[in-house]
Parts: sequence; C-alpha cells; structure tokens
Amino acid sequence: MARARARARINVAVLTDTAALRRPTRQTGILTPHLPVPLMTSPLPAARYLTAAFYLFVDLPDYAQRRVPLLALCLQRQVKGMVLLAREGINSTIAGAPDDVHAVLAYLRADPAFATLVHKESWSDTAPFHRMKVRLKKEIVTMGVPGISPTTGAGTYVLPEDWNALISDPEVVLVDTRNDYEVDIGTFAGALDPRIKTFSELPAWVEQAKALQAHEGKKPKVAMFCTGGIRCEKSTALLRAQGFDEVFHLQGGILKYLENVPEAQSLWQGECFVFDERVSVGHGLHPGAHQLCRCCRQPLPEGALDSPEFELGVSCPRCFATSTAAQKDSARERQRQWLLAKGRAQTHIGRVADDGALQEH
Repeated sequence: MARARARARINVAVLTDTAALRRPTRQTGILTPHLPVPLMTSPLPAARYLTAAFYLFVDLPDYAQRRVPLLALCLQRQVKGMVLLAREGINSTIAGAPDDVHAVLAYLRADPAFATLVHKESWSDTAPFHRMKVRLKKEIVTMGVPGISPTTGAGTYVLPEDWNALISDPEVVLVDTRNDYEVDIGTFAGALDPRIKTFSELPAWVEQAKALQAHEGKKPKVAMFCTGGIRCEKSTALLRAQGFDEVFHLQGGILKYLENVPEAQSLWQGECFVFDERVSVGHGLHPGAHQLCRCCRQPLPEGALDSPEFELGVSCPRCFATSTAAQKDSARERQRQWLLAKGRAQTHIGRVADDGALQEH
C-alpha cells in the first residue's frame, strides 16, 4: 500500500511538472509536450467553461511541424476547439477548464514566435466545442490576395476607448468587414455593410465601393472593424497596398469593445455573432438571445421559427434552398441521434463545423 501511494505521488509530480511540457525536440527545436501518464485535468468550477480566442500574424516557416505537439497537448488537457496554422501565423478559439486553457496558452507563449500572443476570454455554462482540431492552411484568414502582409502593412490600431471619437468623425468611412449574416444581428451605427458571403469577397467590394473612391485626387480616411480583429489586420493591409494613407482598425475587434466600453457609452447596436455554441454576445460579453441553425451554422433570421422552411436541426430560411433532399434526410438522422443522446444524458458530437467559420472570427 505504501509503495502504491508513493507511485501515485510520483505520477502526480510528473503531471504537474510544467517544464516537461516545454522541452524542445532535438530534431526541430519546437516545444513538444511529453505525455508520460494520463493527465488529471482540472475540475470545472460551477460547470463553467473558459473560452480563449487569439490570433497572431507571424512568419512561421516551420508551421507544419508545430501541429502534432500542439494537438497532443490540447488532447492531454481535454481542451477543445480549433487551431489554424499557416506560414502567416496562428488563429484559434479553444475552450475547457480554466487551468487547462491557461496551460495551452502558457505553452504557446513559451515559444519565442508566440511570446506576444494576446487572447480574449469569455465564459459559458456549456461546452462551446465538442472536438479538438489543429489544421494546416494557406492563410489563417482567407482573403486570396497574394502579397498582402498584415505583419508589415496593417493599418493603425485604435483602442476601444478611442473608437467612438474616430467613427463619429464625419470624414471617416466606417466599414464592417464581416459576412452579411453577422452584420444582420448587430453592427456599429453608420457602418457600411458590403453584404459579402465570405471574407474573400471583400477585395472585389473594395474595388467598386463608391464611398472608397478618391475625391479630388485624395482617398478617404477609412475605419474598419470585425469580430476579434483578425479580418481587419488583412483588410487594412489591403487598403494600404492600394494607396490608402489613413486606415484604422479597432484593436481587439468588437469583442474587446463590448468588453471594455460601458453600454451607456456604446455606439454598438444589437449583438455580435460568435463562432461557437454561444451564438451571440452582447455588452460585457454576456451570451445573447440568438439561436443557431445546425445545418448552415448561421444565426436564425428574425421570424425563422415561424417559417415553413424551418425544421429543427435540418434547415432554416437561409439554407433551405441550398441543401438537397439527401442532405436534409442526413440532417434529420443527425437530429434524431442528438435527441436520443440527450435523453440518455450523453453528448452527441455530430458534424464538425467547417473551420472556415473559425477563419472569420
């Protein structure tokens, strides 16, 4: 019995040895988590899940080699969500027990490439994600325009506390760079809505937007915003590459604005769509009232529940016409399995949302 207790103490010591999670491999120099024994993950206080959203544009010539050790650590810590790695950097939203999420963040920041990584936190009572994926991509947010470098060409950051003054200037053209369904549930007063379906459509809109045309040989002052800041890094770099001199973007995105700016002083109208099970958040990052269509992964439009095109877990007015009968039948089966799992108090993972959603966060 004494020897068994001693072995248990040794195992616990190994698990709590954070240095073991930061040893570079001899071959690559990449920080690699060591998995000597099954991990004892942190308990969830009051069933609360911590969500951390972060991105960083940084040159990663060895990005493909970083996938396996990062995924191993996330699985070890039972952290779930999505991480995108590309030559241009990292983009992620992960969730789990607070200690486990912070362990992953500490592991990343121990790497000199990610030492300046900044994350945003929010909380939920239910798990925002059901799987963990680390994927390799051409871009961490897809624009499809070669040569655009946010690392060297992004616009000027504006703190949330200074944002109201900037966008209240009548000479500033305010542009919402998000997808149309995101804008539909909330945006800043006076913002232009490009009505794009994906971020890769934004460059074409910029080319033809009358509000962005030069007047008397001078291009306008432009302010751009998005959910967490990543799309603005690229969109402002795009404008600067096209000769716009005065280009600004909201540091930390809408989420940081809603977190820092009191509602009484806010120029934000509505809620902000987020790409996880919270669906939307409001001021103070409190979960909003919007529901998600499980088929298209977009927020249900107003009146959707009364529409004949709405079927729980199968379709909504946004996606009814774009899915086939076979796809609807598959969705019905998935919904049936989910209800059975719910009745047994089990978690049914179902279909994984396309990682394209994460790219837009």
